[in-house]
Amino acid sequence: MPDLPSDVSKAWDQRNGPIILATVDQNGRPNAIYATCVGKFGQDTLVVADNFFDKTRRNILQGSRGTILFITKDNKAFQVKGKLAYHRSGAVYEDMKKWNPPKHPGHAAVALTVEEVYSGAQKLL
Repeated sequence: MPDLPSDVSKAWDQRNGPIILATVDQNGRPNAIYATCVGKFGQDTLVVADNFFDKTRRNILQGSRGTILFITKDNKAFQVKGKLAYHRSGAVYEDMKKWNPPKHPGHAAVALTVEEVYSGAQKLL
């Protein structure tokens, strides 16, 4: 598993607004959501808290791969693609519970393992 390039890792820490998480169902139908409860687990995993997922949860549990799109405070866009895992317990889940706001249920932690990274059309990884 490759790590996020260091400049992309720094950009993640300078996100502006919500991220977009996209998945697909078994028929290839895309689904995209905004998410604000997000974090990083190590240097190779981006995490989104499942507070109110429905179609997204179903897609992930059916084996969907995913992408996370985010923009920085200086309006630079990045897209990270990879395998998705749904954690209801364990280290990734426990870490998510530390930063997910207590007012949200935090049903699970969705972990995207970094495989490809883009900035616009430029492939960075």
